Formats: sequence, structure tokens, C-alpha cells
Amino acid sequence: MRAQRERRFRAVADEATPAIGAYLKRRIYPLTYTDVDDLVEEVLIIAWRRLDDIPLGAEVPWLIGVARNVLRNAHRKFRRGEVVVSHLARPHHGSSAEDNVIADEGVRAALESLSEDDRDIVLLHAWDGRSAAEIGAILGLTTNAAAVRLSRAQDRFRKNFASVSID
Repeated sequence: MRAQRERRFRAVADEATPAIGAYLKRRIYPLTYTDVDDLVEEVLIIAWRRLDDIPLGAEVPWLIGVARNVLRNAHRKFRRGEVVVSHLARPHHGSSAEDNVIADEGVRAALESLSEDDRDIVLLHAWDGRSAAEIGAILGLTTNAAAVRLSRAQDRFRKNFASVSID
């Protein structure tokens, strides 16, 4: 039984690790790329512990959902540390990952005007190429609910993009 569990874990890890790493790398800021390996490891530890909970056929989306939560926790931890540092040093006003990746000011402004959830759904679809079914698995939604949320988020993005005037 243990050998079968180990085989399944290895298969899941081999399939999902590249997608998890790519997901985390695109969203790692303000953490550094050196943190990606630690976060992937944390996701795989959770996968091992919860292997029986991972749905067959939806392993990658389920693990991206775990990676999303792990990354949010890491960002919260980082922000708490920043509060302490801000009392000791002047704040750093560097550019975000989106600033470095998105060259079009209109796209950047339209993305920034979305809520965090809408932006995440749009980027899961556009950057990560995830389908509504996969987004549903990542966010813990039905496929239909994910499709509706994606469609509405895309509509808000298009509306915001059309109304943005860059000087």
C-alpha cells in the first residue's frame, strides 16, 4: 500500500511541479525567486499529507489552489515583517512584478483597477492558460461558477481598459 501511495505521489509531483513553479514565479513579488523552491516544497509536503484528498484528473489545478494559499501565507508573513522593517528604515517604493512584465500602461491600469480576486482569475486564465474547470478547482468553485466569475472579471477588465486614459 505504501509503495502504491509513493508511486501516486511521484506521478502527481512530476506532473504538477512545473506548473506550480511557473504559477509561483509569476506571482512571487515582493518575495524573491530564491523563495520559489521553498514554496514548491511546502506545496508538495501538503500534497503528501493530503494525497487522498487530491481529485483524480484534477491534480494540477488542485495543487495550484494549494500553491495559491501557500503564496498568500508567504506574502502575509512578508508584509508583517515589512511593518517591523518600516519602523527601522525608509520604505522602498520599487516596481511590482506587473510593472516589470506588463509594458502597456493601459493594461496595467486596467488590471490594477480590478479586485484582487478578479485580477487573480483573469491572470490564471491569461498568464497560466487555465480553463474555467481548472480555475474552479483552484478556487474551490464549480466549473460553472468559475466560468461566470471569469466572464464577469474579463468584462470588468475590458470595461476598465476601455475607460483608461494614459497621459
